[in-house]
Amino acid sequence: MASVQTVTGAIDSSELGRTLVHEHVFVLNTEYKENYLTEWDEQERIDDAVQKLTDLKEVGIDSIMDPTVLGLGRYIPRIQKIAARVDVNIVVGTGLYTYDEVPHQFEHQGPGLLVDIPEPLTAMFVKDITEGIADTGVKAGLLKCAIEHQGLTPGVERVMRAVGQAHVQTGTPITVHTNPATGSGLVAQKVLKEEGVDLSKVIIGHSGDTNDIDYLCKVADAGSMLGMDRFGLDLFNPLEERIGTIIELVRRGYVENITLAHDANCYIDYFSPEAKHQAAPNWHFRHISEDVIPALLKGGLSEGDIDTILVGNPRRHFE
Repeated sequence: MASVQTVTGAIDSSELGRTLVHEHVFVLNTEYKENYLTEWDEQERIDDAVQKLTDLKEVGIDSIMDPTVLGLGRYIPRIQKIAARVDVNIVVGTGLYTYDEVPHQFEHQGPGLLVDIPEPLTAMFVKDITEGIADTGVKAGLLKCAIEHQGLTPGVERVMRAVGQAHVQTGTPITVHTNPATGSGLVAQKVLKEEGVDLSKVIIGHSGDTNDIDYLCKVADAGSMLGMDRFGLDLFNPLEERIGTIIELVRRGYVENITLAHDANCYIDYFSPEAKHQAAPNWHFRHISEDVIPALLKGGLSEGDIDTILVGNPRRHFE
């Protein structure tokens, strides 16, 4: 057992229950919101998020991991208001989300740069984990970085190594946004391992966007968990294909490497709620409980397999 930091305080890992490992409560850029979302109603959006997470609890999910970090619009005071009203554990993250360069705030600060100081990103991440995020008192329970089709750019590598260093100092587990079509999960594993990361504490996110079983097995054989975490985003990979891939992985003995999520949100500023629903009508928090689990059971998985995937694996990720 281990202590897991949530928005409302530390819990024992045994209290996580059924856990979705990659969900966002809000993806919302504050600068954009303050200047251009003229019809934004803060209380309405908070109430809507409370309802969505209450619905999630009612379909059997107890916890979510929310890897909304710098670059995705993390704002903990809003999440605190929501967490106080729902019976769902919310584990929030620290890290930095970029596909290419670091933000300008860090461009000239760091080892060997104009302002030659120890890596400020690592210090920020460790502070979020050990002391808390800003003045909220909420401690981050996971680390997040990304590598997309652009590959291991200098900025991406710098962030990834800082995340790895923060993991080594704190033991905090890592989630990596990857693009499996480019094999970037393997690249992330290589870099993180060079920093001394325990790869069994890494979820290679968005692995469910591919049906390349050989690639997925390589990632799992290196020790990491597979984030089969975009259910509902059928435009990236249809539901039937995602289900079939998981069934085959379980058949090959990888049930202890599989995690589930939607990568969904209560609100995202990339497009309107109406456009989001039109493009991806199944992209919501209830999809796994209502559609995915029944399909997996119908395909041959046992209730024990489902418990391993939803309860045992996320819990082991923190232990």
